[in-house]
Amino acid sequence: MMRFLLLFSRQGKLRLQKWFTPMLEREKKKIIRDMTTMVLARQPRSCNFLHWKDLKIIYKRYASLYFCLAIENQENELLALEVIHRYVELLDQYFGNVCELDIIFNFEKAYFILDEFLMGGEIQETSKQLVNRSIEASDMLQEDGNSEWYEVELFG
Repeated sequence: MMRFLLLFSRQGKLRLQKWFTPMLEREKKKIIRDMTTMVLARQPRSCNFLHWKDLKIIYKRYASLYFCLAIENQENELLALEVIHRYVELLDQYFGNVCELDIIFNFEKAYFILDEFLMGGEIQETSKQLVNRSIEASDMLQEDGNSEWYEVELFG
C-alpha cells in the first residue's frame, strides 16, 4: 500500500501532497522536509529507489518536478514507478505537456485526477481512457454549473 505521494520542485517547494494514512501535521512536515532534502541531495544518475525508516521511497524527476511515492517494504518498486509514470501521463493528457505552473494554478484539477486514479493508497482505475472520461464529465458538469450561475447573475 502507498503511504504518501509528494510533488515538489527542484527548489524544494511542495506543489502537491497526498497522504493515504492518517498522520499528525507535525509528522507530515518532518516527512516533507526529509523527503525534499534527501531526494534533492542525490546525484542525477542515482537509483530512484531509497529505503527510509520502514518504507521504500520511489521518486522520479519530470522536467522541474519531483514525484515522490512512499510504499511499504513488501511492495514492488517497479509498480510504484509505473504508478508515478501513469499519473504524469494523465496530467500530460489533461494539460497537454504538464509543467509546474499547471500544477500551481490548477492544483484542484491535479488532485481530482489523482483521486480518479488512486484511492486509499491503491490503484483505483488503470485505464487512462476511463479516467479521462470521468475528468471530461466533471469538466462538463462544472461548465454547466458555471453557465447556469452566469445566467442567474445576468438575468436575475
